[in-house]
Amino acid sequence: MPMDITTRPTGAQGIGLKHRHVPELLSRHADVDFLELHAENHMSAGGPFRDDLAAIAERYPLSVHGVGLSLGSAEPLDTTHLHRLVQLVDELHPPLVSEHLAWSRLQGDVYNDLLPLPLTRESLAVVTRHVDATQQALGRRLLVENPSLYVHLDNTQGEAEFLAELVERTGCGLLLDINNAYISAQNLGRDLDAYLDALPLSAVGEFHLAGHHLDTDAVPPLRIDDHGSPVCDAVWQRYAQLSRWLPNVPTLIEWDARIPALSRWLEEVDLARHHHPAHRPLATTMEEIS
Repeated sequence: MPMDITTRPTGAQGIGLKHRHVPELLSRHADVDFLELHAENHMSAGGPFRDDLAAIAERYPLSVHGVGLSLGSAEPLDTTHLHRLVQLVDELHPPLVSEHLAWSRLQGDVYNDLLPLPLTRESLAVVTRHVDATQQALGRRLLVENPSLYVHLDNTQGEAEFLAELVERTGCGLLLDINNAYISAQNLGRDLDAYLDALPLSAVGEFHLAGHHLDTDAVPPLRIDDHGSPVCDAVWQRYAQLSRWLPNVPTLIEWDARIPALSRWLEEVDLARHHHPAHRPLATTMEEIS
């Protein structure tokens, strides 16, 4: 069996599992530490992709990333969706399972987006109930991902404080998406250093990195989290800083639009290794990266 990516002393670097790359991933062992799949793409009962998934799981460690549980919905969790997630996790035994601090369901409708929620005491109680229910059903810790934001909401709590209290109440972990944190800071005028200082970094169980683009047609211009390009230099700098503080945390490079050849995606894995302190000269790792 592939080794547990959470025990790697120098961290582990992974990419998303895309159907177009499966033949190549099975024909050779790609130089990647793990693959992360979107849960909703693999909840069907059978078919050739499910057979491929079993073969992939024998060769590569897998993590499961949910995008449709809707932890922030005011309504109760969709028990059918949760049951399917539990079945998938029980089948694959992934070291990491994650979901978003977002909502996407309302009165039976499902929205093809991860919508932000106002951060209030009421919404904290809702998300706490949903995380508790999810972790109880899974029988394990869930990682909750910070959102990418484009407008100010009517919040009564800061995002970092909200996440810190969620961790304290539920025992969940955090999936720290560094690209999302950077985008939100740029779009909202947030102090990224203060945001990171307020997070309970000891709860971080995974990093996400991704590309984004600058929409200059918006007024003011907005950075859009499209997962359709290489990771930018500013995000790499933040990753170098955070991986120095948390060197054992696995890192996932996302690329969900304009998906490149596997070889190109693996170049981003090499860059992640280059920016990780385990692979950099001591003089560089001791620098403060702003």
